Amino acid sequence: MRNIVVVGSQWGDEGKGKIVDWLSSEADVIVRFQGGHNAGHTLVIDGVTYKLRLLPSGIVRKNKISIIGNGVVIDPWALVEEIDEINSKGVEVTKNNLIISESANLILPFHREIDEIREDAAGKSKIGTTRRGIGPAYEDKVGRRSVRVMDLASEKSIDERLDSALFYHNLIRKGLGKEIFQKDKIKKDLIEIAPKILKFSQAVWKKIDEFKLEKKKILFEGAQGILLDVDHGTYPFVTSSNTVASSAATGSGCGPNSIDYVLGITKAYTTRVGEGPFPTELNDAVGETLANKGKEFGTVTSRKRRCGWFDGVLVKQTIKISGINGIALTKLDVLDELDEIKMCIAYKLNGNEIGYLPASAEEQFKVKPIYKIFKGWKTSTKGIKNFGDLPNNAKIYIKELEAFLETKVSSISTSPERKDTILIEDPFKI
Repeated sequence: MRNIVVVGSQWGDEGKGKIVDWLSSEADVIVRFQGGHNAGHTLVIDGVTYKLRLLPSGIVRKNKISIIGNGVVIDPWALVEEIDEINSKGVEVTKNNLIISESANLILPFHREIDEIREDAAGKSKIGTTRRGIGPAYEDKVGRRSVRVMDLASEKSIDERLDSALFYHNLIRKGLGKEIFQKDKIKKDLIEIAPKILKFSQAVWKKIDEFKLEKKKILFEGAQGILLDVDHGTYPFVTSSNTVASSAATGSGCGPNSIDYVLGITKAYTTRVGEGPFPTELNDAVGETLANKGKEFGTVTSRKRRCGWFDGVLVKQTIKISGINGIALTKLDVLDELDEIKMCIAYKLNGNEIGYLPASAEEQFKVKPIYKIFKGWKTSTKGIKNFGDLPNNAKIYIKELEAFLETKVSSISTSPERKDTILIEDPFKI
């Protein structure tokens, strides 16, 4: 048995979908442990594109069990819509291949509305959320006023939990001059959708324990990236959950001793969506080239991603924070046409050289990157499957990146297709 956690080592959008799909061919169980439907994974399998938001990547594979853990916040209507969409592409989603934690918290319409209201009112201080209610739903979870999956089984529970949530939310809405939310309509909608969710509901912690005893291989699938972690990311420009590898244990109900290996998905350059600091951002023709060739548009929102050079300082920091054992390097082929390639190896801040990103948002905006410059390879790497077949300058770039990060590059992705991967070491077989 070998259980693996897959996390993004940057701001998300590193290409986790392809890597998780590749790993899920060997795994028995695939677990989503945090986030909501603000994060998306795009899979391309045999020419068919699947865009997943809440469903774990393993759902598109036969004889796999997919789990949505207690750490995920679930919009029940969005989930049912996604299941219907996957079903329409020939993938059958049943209680035999999908399990939803009975303890998972729900995203409700008033969460989406307050998300939009606050983001619109923030002006220049906006965070850049996806306006899907994820943050407000996590706030209610911590405030102990959420409706959870298990509550859908009881009209009395729905009543009690909605009373608690709406007492809080309607006070805010009144203060903002907004119409208060009526309980009857949302209660009716919840009762109507409840059977479509409850048929998948189980005690996930118990199922994972059973799978461990059966020696099944478990793949824990993270959403977003470590730099968006609410504790360790570029706060306040972060998501509302913990995206680090240790969250896999909390967000699914198993101990940290269940995790054998942490794989950090790492793009060969850097991108981020939304507001916040970005030391290596490129607002020039090179940035446009990366965006266009890399098709840097969000799976969920279609928002254009900001692009920049590879920031080794940040990735080295996330490796230490999340206990990453190996790197899966993605989108190497996007760099093929560039004359030169830069890697950030340190920052300048107030005249001093530093090797980490400060916690202060004010200082994060002030740091200036110090680069190491590499010659481009000006040769296509698309579809290459053996390290020895890469252009020499591409090998130099990868080896320097590996040395700086002090972490082994375990695989290299050379196109969106699953088969176009250079496998150096298989995490399931180490």
